Amino acid sequence: MTTPQHKIGSGFGARSTTADVLAGIDLSGRLAVVTGGASGLGLATTRALTQAGARVIVPARRRPAAEEALKDVPGVEIEELDLADPRSIESFAERFLASRRPIDLMINNAGVMASPETRVGPGWESQFGVNHLGHHALVNRLWPAIADGGARVVSVSSNGHQLSDIRWDDVHFENGYDKWLAYGQAKTANALFAVHLDTLGRDAGVRAFSVHPGTIATSLGRHMSEKELADLSAMIDASPTNTGWKTPEQGAATQVWAATSPLLDGLGGVYCEDGDIAEPAEPGVVLGNGVAAWATDPEAAARLWRLSADLTGIPA
Repeated sequence: MTTPQHKIGSGFGARSTTADVLAGIDLSGRLAVVTGGASGLGLATTRALTQAGARVIVPARRRPAAEEALKDVPGVEIEELDLADPRSIESFAERFLASRRPIDLMINNAGVMASPETRVGPGWESQFGVNHLGHHALVNRLWPAIADGGARVVSVSSNGHQLSDIRWDDVHFENGYDKWLAYGQAKTANALFAVHLDTLGRDAGVRAFSVHPGTIATSLGRHMSEKELADLSAMIDASPTNTGWKTPEQGAATQVWAATSPLLDGLGGVYCEDGDIAEPAEPGVVLGNGVAAWATDPEAAARLWRLSADLTGIPA
């Protein structure tokens, strides 16, 4: 049984913060994994979860920088992980599984945006590789702990998914690179990942969601020039469904809500925004609210899962 892609009247909105969505929720004794949890939205997420009582593992590519960013946050463990490196993913998973701890919350937050053409792993296009394939491999390698905890798994997508469906004939952009189409494809992949993971995991008590955090000024735009950032801001501001810019605590609220809200018990496989399940996007909307039909298609989600298992060498 699938969850309808429609609002459930959560009572939250675009200006809700992590503190708002966690009010009255006690996460004591719960274990969370937050990739990219030492900067931007990830840091706001880590802080919020620890303040609610959770223990948070932050896998980081640059461990010294993560330790500095999180030095005043209690209840955090920092581990080394490079989502662009399959061997690093396998090593992290082996170390974690050896601890025999269940995972209650898994937030796939790390990502890159509009980066120059780069190949990672065995030749993956970097945005598809880091944002999607790295997390696909990580979740599948951590599956025993995720299933043991009956976890909520949240993948941070974006309304950038409206820029591109999956390019089935050329997912790695071997025939001409466009950094925005590559970003859009990766964010569509994040949404489709949640759709199929929810299908595969619900019998084990695992439910999955994808989220659009909103528009926030973070280091995610580090690969862009000032003019590119200005042009992007103008495009976002011109969208008829734009809800304005958010603080990191407002931006992180939806992923924290999706990971913890009792309103979502028994639900899953949907795309969320502004502290609620999102509505389907109006045809032709670009960088606005709502979710494109191609990002919630269960057949496309199953096809992407098979492709990702092929590319990573990790079966479901």
